[in-house]
Amino acid sequence: MSAFRPLTLLAAVFALLLAACGTTGATQPASARDNSSPAAMTQASTAYALGSSDKLRVTVFGHADLSGEFEVDGTGSISLPLIGQVQAQGKSTAELEKIIAEKLADGYILNPRVSAEVINYRPFYILGEVGMPGTYPYTNGLTVQNAVAAAGGFTYRANKRIVYIKSIDSDREIAFDLTPNTVVKPGDTLRIGERIF
Repeated sequence: MSAFRPLTLLAAVFALLLAACGTTGATQPASARDNSSPAAMTQASTAYALGSSDKLRVTVFGHADLSGEFEVDGTGSISLPLIGQVQAQGKSTAELEKIIAEKLADGYILNPRVSAEVINYRPFYILGEVGMPGTYPYTNGLTVQNAVAAAGGFTYRANKRIVYIKSIDSDREIAFDLTPNTVVKPGDTLRIGERIF
């Protein structure tokens, strides 16, 4: 019987290896593996960094005279009553709220509560094979297909499979598959190229 023991042991090890391979993620749903899924894109788009031409509503609770609508200027700042210039460029609204509250707490208001929200995003730009290239207002959840529709649709020469996108914080454009879920961010420049006949 001892002659058969190594074969039995080998079969048991092989069975364990097969079981382990079966749980490596091969059965994982596509939405969990695919970073370009709608859920992943929505999650990525929530971490919005403020930039020039964004318009904000800042509310200092209990102080209407310090609250109002402010636009991020070309230097990336907003100018607020009492505390003056506050750098907003590259910050999230939560980070901006914290900065404003800290500045107000420094000799102006006891325990200030501040809320900041974007009411108008900076525009996006679209070039190339669309009916009306130009500058368009950004709306939440904007996709390339929506952007093309706003710009008068594709021309007959347009390549409807690829879009070139240059984000505001990049110095080069990147080619993306043009799908219903291809997202546009505020300040993006889109280019629709010509198809090869």
